[in-house]
Amino acid sequence: MRHVDFAPLYRSTVGFDRLVSMLDGLSQPDNGQTYPPYNIERTGETAYRITMAVAGFDETELSIESRENVLTVKGEKTEKEDAPAEVLYRGIAGRAFERRFQLAEHVEVKGASLKNGLLHIDLVRVIPEAMKPRTIAINTVPGNANGKQIEAAAA
Repeated sequence: MRHVDFAPLYRSTVGFDRLVSMLDGLSQPDNGQTYPPYNIERTGETAYRITMAVAGFDETELSIESRENVLTVKGEKTEKEDAPAEVLYRGIAGRAFERRFQLAEHVEVKGASLKNGLLHIDLVRVIPEAMKPRTIAINTVPGNANGKQIEAAAA
């Protein structure tokens, strides 16, 4: 597949740098990143939950960071000294990972929990009061109710 050059868009747009960089990021493949598997659910009108399968990791081996509308989840296994010397078959992946999620504007991380090998990250969309839709009252103009205007006589 050919690479698309978005440089002309950078020259002709002002204030849309994030949009153009997102388009540029879409053109680059994700390198087939499938580990660890995850679900994204809507749990309410403004609430979301990301659930990641992180079997074998405990809370000390996981880190969650939210910066500039990007949520980053990292996992790195620490070697345990009491592990068996010889593993005959390894079916549970314990490899290090880093998974990034692009968050929409005004989405904040509410909390995270680890239960039964599933990492749950709760998100909430908090819309500032200034950006919420508001209703505007329509005032009527006092005076002639039918809208006709009487013309003055020419002098």
